[in-house]
Parts: sequence; C-alpha cells; structure tokens
Amino acid sequence: MLNIFYGKMPEAIFNTAIYFKNVYEDHWITDPFSREMIADVDQSTVIGEAVIDSPVLGKISPLSLSGGVKTLILIKNEPQTIFNASTCGDNCAKWILKIGEMQDTTVNLRHLMDFGRGEFTIRIINTDQIVHSMKELVPIAGLYV
Repeated sequence: MLNIFYGKMPEAIFNTAIYFKNVYEDHWITDPFSREMIADVDQSTVIGEAVIDSPVLGKISPLSLSGGVKTLILIKNEPQTIFNASTCGDNCAKWILKIGEMQDTTVNLRHLMDFGRGEFTIRIINTDQIVHSMKELVPIAGLYV
C-alpha cells in the first residue's frame, strides 16, 4: 500500500539526487520496471547499466536522469527508506501508485500531487485515513501543504 506523509518530515531523504548518486546500483537501471519508468517519464531508452539514450541530451549516464525518475527508482528499490516525492512531477504519480500496489511504500510529499481521476488506495499517515480518489485526498492533504 502507498502511505503518504504530507508536510515536513525530518526522517525523509530530501535531496534525492545526491542520495541516488551515492547509493544506486547498476542493475536498478536495467530492471524492466525501471526501463518502463525511464521511457515514460524521461522519454529515454536504457541501452545498458551505464548508458541511457535521451532524445534531448543524447547518451547520458543514470546520474543525468530527471530528478523524478531517480526518485522513483529509489522508492522502488529502497522501500524501507522514505523519500521526498515532491521532487517528482505529476507525470510520476501513476508510477508511485504502481509501486504502492507492488509493495508497502511510504513517501513524503510537500505539495499536492495529482494522482488522476481514477480510483486508488492511499493511506494518509498524518490522519491515518485511507482515501480512494482525489476528491477524498485534496481536503486532507490541503491541511498540511
């Protein structure tokens, strides 16, 4: 299940780019799920563990991926760690939901992310409430961000 804490959370990793640089493992990049996220969010193709083909930047290293994709990869591969998902744009929201469907995941958000018009299951840690739509989520999240 996806768990979200809204607002400042001291134990959350705030600077995900620096954290990614120091902990990511090469095989995380070539994982099929990561390849899908990279293709969708950055419109880039994983060539190998150290090379990604970006239509904008050309051949890049994983360190040059967008902050959003790096954060998604961290959320997926380090579920025991809480990350600041506000480094992600709304184009990452569906991936955060998918990761939450696959494994228990907790993220910190300091803004109101748009999770779309569909139904979902998110537990808001601040109030210990489970919500299933943006209509239910917005009034609660709005109290904290």
